Amino acid sequence: MYRSRFSVGGVSVQLDGGRGEDVTLVPPLEPFRRPAGISDVNIHVERIARLAPASGRRLFDSGTTWELSQGDGSFQFDFMAAIFGDRPIKRLLIDSCFQQATLQMNEECLAGFPFAIEPLGYPLDELLIMHRLTQEKAIELHGCGIVRADGTGNLFVGHSGAGKSTTTQLWTAREDVEILSDDRIIVRRDEGDAIAETADVAGGRANEHGALRLRDGSASPPGRFAQDDIPEKQISDRALRPARNDKKPMRMYGTPWHGEAMYASPGSALLARIFVLEHGHGNVITQLSPSQAVAELFARSFVPFHRHEYVEAALEFLQEVVGAVPCYRYSFEPDERAVEQIIHFRD
Repeated sequence: MYRSRFSVGGVSVQLDGGRGEDVTLVPPLEPFRRPAGISDVNIHVERIARLAPASGRRLFDSGTTWELSQGDGSFQFDFMAAIFGDRPIKRLLIDSCFQQATLQMNEECLAGFPFAIEPLGYPLDELLIMHRLTQEKAIELHGCGIVRADGTGNLFVGHSGAGKSTTTQLWTAREDVEILSDDRIIVRRDEGDAIAETADVAGGRANEHGALRLRDGSASPPGRFAQDDIPEKQISDRALRPARNDKKPMRMYGTPWHGEAMYASPGSALLARIFVLEHGHGNVITQLSPSQAVAELFARSFVPFHRHEYVEAALEFLQEVVGAVPCYRYSFEPDERAVEQIIHFRD
């Protein structure tokens, strides 16, 4: 039995299969590789002669590459390629807690496809982590995570075109910073052992400020988001309730899914501030109220919307985040003065 294991954002995933190619990690996941061991998610990879079209109650259809159905106490993710029509090239069967899964590879498609079909090729990898986060106090946000040499971790969130990659480039030109990601960041409660655990595997070294100094510019090109086809999320009244006064530290993690600047690090750092980016004039920083901050972060989050409990859990956790981390709106101009404003800013 062959095995591979990786960890993204504090979620560990282990694959096992009868062939080495069945557990191959795609290049963006290689920096996140971990030794085999007890994992949050366990996936057995098997080969099936032919996969029938999807069955069960359909929850979501991207219209292009994947669709989601629900059976008795489990979920079924089917992944397609246009040349094979409605026949899935692979299928992930996973329990409702996103812990135990079987990944079925369609041998009929494998034989007729000119390129290798990686078991965890995008978007399966991100969809897996995104759904597992619904079971934990954690969330994936559309943002860039920047860690200064003194350990200060700032998260800049924004929609596409808001200036995340520009912000990354401005900071790297100004000083020696660690870029955890220029597009996707996972935020979760700090569990204390995250630094040592990640550093031991990735060969990094955590400094006295709690920041893991790692750098990895992934070579894979920017692609579609796993939620590109998901309609705009609706925020319930829960997001407007007062945030909890929970001061437990938050930690941000890099992910394999980078943006234009192509930064994707397995490192992590304690989160000091969150800035909601927008283009403007004068580099103006405005503090957000807790309800404003929850609404802004939720609008820039990656949350499976097909179950209301996932949405409610995300909103509840975001209340904890804004209760623990100061949140601001940053209307900035794309030059070095935008960085100076943050450097000299005091809460």
